[in-house]
This record gives sequence, structure tokens and C-alpha cells, in this order.
Amino acid sequence: MPLQCLILDDYQNVSLSLADWRSLSPQVECRALTEHIDDENALTESLKDAEILVIMRERTPFTAALFARLPKLKLLITSGMRNASIDLVAAKKHGVTVCGTGSGQAAPVELTWSLILGLARHLVTESTALRHNGPWQSTLGVGLNGKRLGLLGLGKIGQKVAHIAQAFGMDVCAWSQNLTAERAAEHGVTLCTSKEELLQTSDVVSIHLVLGDRTRGLLGTQELAQMKPSALLINTSRAAIVDQPALLNALQNGVIAGAGLDVFDIEPLPADHPFRTQPNVLATPHLGYVSDGNYQVYFTEAVEDIQAFLAGNPLRVLQ
Repeated sequence: MPLQCLILDDYQNVSLSLADWRSLSPQVECRALTEHIDDENALTESLKDAEILVIMRERTPFTAALFARLPKLKLLITSGMRNASIDLVAAKKHGVTVCGTGSGQAAPVELTWSLILGLARHLVTESTALRHNGPWQSTLGVGLNGKRLGLLGLGKIGQKVAHIAQAFGMDVCAWSQNLTAERAAEHGVTLCTSKEELLQTSDVVSIHLVLGDRTRGLLGTQELAQMKPSALLINTSRAAIVDQPALLNALQNGVIAGAGLDVFDIEPLPADHPFRTQPNVLATPHLGYVSDGNYQVYFTEAVEDIQAFLAGNPLRVLQ
């Protein structure tokens, strides 16, 4: 009997076409699940016979309780080399090897700029009006040239976002708890002495931080109130970095002008969630990493991880 491998949350139904899964035959039989499963009982029933699972980022959390209900599971592969929704201690306890894959920065950078430009120029409003024979021009776009972009985080993604902003003629500043003036200057970026300075002086604030104890709830009611009423907030990182009720309140009451959001505290976003209908929100369904190039890396390296595991030499093991 071949080992059973399931690929979870393949929303686009493309995983099996983007890597050579047949190279694993006859040792491994691969199948993709295209629908997200929230209910733990239904999820366990679907996964109970699989020895190998390939998961997409943090779409399906792997908790201690779930590991305990999957005794056949031996190998869990996540796209990317970081996945906060996997209980690695529980995985080790249950004898499950957890491996990752590479992941590029280009896709989230591009999505960040899609949100900035789409929000600043009201593209959804104007495109929808054009399609439905609505008014010919009804909004006044916000030009970016000469404006200030404030980056919360200047890592690999933040650096690339900064370079594009400079091409648009924007002044770029950045802040994070460990960022130095020297490192910021290497990328033509001004270091803000405090988070408050960045929020108060920026026309667009974009978040590029890893979620952790120091960044969870980094922006709340007080911080959002420090932003300009005309400012835009972009979050393609993690929803929990911003207090979600505080953000909704700020948007509903004109504390800030708008938000471009690709990440949410509950995903998929519930059908009745107010972010779906809030007029000054441009929202996308966590598309930051969803590109052909990234997916080819994810699934090609997932196949490599399986081959290495079967050979007794696991690759890219998460600790």
C-alpha cells in the first residue's frame, strides 16, 4: 500500500499541476483537498488515513489536540519556513517531522503596492462604476509623489517596498524595536525615533513585522488616533498586529481615511464580517504570497521534502 499524502487548502486546485508529484509513485499517492475544513471532527475524519500532509501557510492550524487525533501522521510540510499555527512541541511528542519550503518576497511586495495604489486611487469604486454605467469619475485620487510612507519593519519585504516608494518619489521612514539609523540609511530610509513619530508624520503606514509577543496589538485605539485623518493603513503581515475592533472603529469614525487589508483574525473571513462592506476598506483574501512563482517553489520543495524524508534525511526541518 502506498503512503497517503494530502495537500490541504488548495483553494485554486493547482497544487498537483505545479510540481512533479508523480516522481513519488509508487511509494506515495497524492491527493489535494480544495475546500477549507473548519470543524475539527470533520478535519480529523478527512486526514485520519494520511501519513503525509502538505499545508499552505497558516490556513489550517495544527494544534496539540489535532496531532493527538492523527496517529498515522509522520510528516507535516508547510509552505515557508515559519508557521505560527503549528504546535511544534506537540508534533515532536507525537513523532511527526515538520519541514518547510522556500518562499520569495516579491509576491507580498507586489500585493502591498496593489493595495496602496488601489486604495489611493479608488480603483474598485471607479472600476465598479464603469462596469455598471455609473458616474464617470466620482472620486479624487490621492497622489503619492511627495508623500511620506512609514514602514513598521524594514526586513526583506519592507526594504523592497521602500525601494518602490522611492521610485514613486515618496519620502520613506521606518521604525521597529531593533532598527538602527545605519541600517535604515543603507536603503535610503529615515529612521523614526519612535513609533509615535512614524504614525504622526506618515501619509501611508505599511506593516511588515513578524507577529510575536512584542508586536501583537502594536497598533490599538491610541496609536490609530495618532495617525493623520487622511492617512492610509496597509496590513499584509498579520492581522493581530493591529487591534481589530479598534481598527474598525477608526475606519467607521473617520479617524483614518482608509485601510488596505490582506490579513484577518478569522480566515476565511466570515460572510457577515464588517470589513467586507466597510466602504473605506480595500480587502483581499490573504493573497500576499499567492503567486505562480511562490506556489511552484512551495510544491516543488514539498516534493523534495517528501523524497528526503523517505530516504531518511529530512530537509528544511522546522525546530
